[in-house]
Amino acid sequence: MPAGLKKTSDIVTISSRVTETAANTFTQNQVDLQLDVLNREVFVVVAVDLNPAPADAIAGVDTSTQGCISTTSRTTMGFLDNTNVIATGENAIRAANFADGGVLLQQSSLDTPPAALDYVGIIATNDFFISIQGNNNATPKAMAVRVWGYRAQASADIFAALTQSELLSA
Repeated sequence: MPAGLKKTSDIVTISSRVTETAANTFTQNQVDLQLDVLNREVFVVVAVDLNPAPADAIAGVDTSTQGCISTTSRTTMGFLDNTNVIATGENAIRAANFADGGVLLQQSSLDTPPAALDYVGIIATNDFFISIQGNNNATPKAMAVRVWGYRAQASADIFAALTQSELLSA
């Protein structure tokens, strides 16, 4: 348990989905956690599973489907070097200069914390965001996500620091 937090629930599972509004278009959905911010409630993320749809196999064309979960709203795809991004996933097909559909490559961030860590991230604001964007695909792509975590009450100073950090990372 992170210092300054008091666990107030068992593990909660949240599932959601985001679908591109058009092929190769950044699209984001907001997932409401319904946190009690007046009582300094936060959500401690202990595991994440991202399942972006496979990219299209188009001869001679590199394609991909990228997705991320972030603590604040984004206007572009997020990556692990962005402080508000909790997890990322990508399915890519490398087919440039090939006559066939190419080779599928899958990549994702660490879904669960290593044994030395207790959690993947802490969400201090009332929601999180899931984003998707395809590249060079013929059809819109989707991504399903599942997030596991628990509710906790933060001390006043920890809550203020977490909230400020989260909002400044936007």
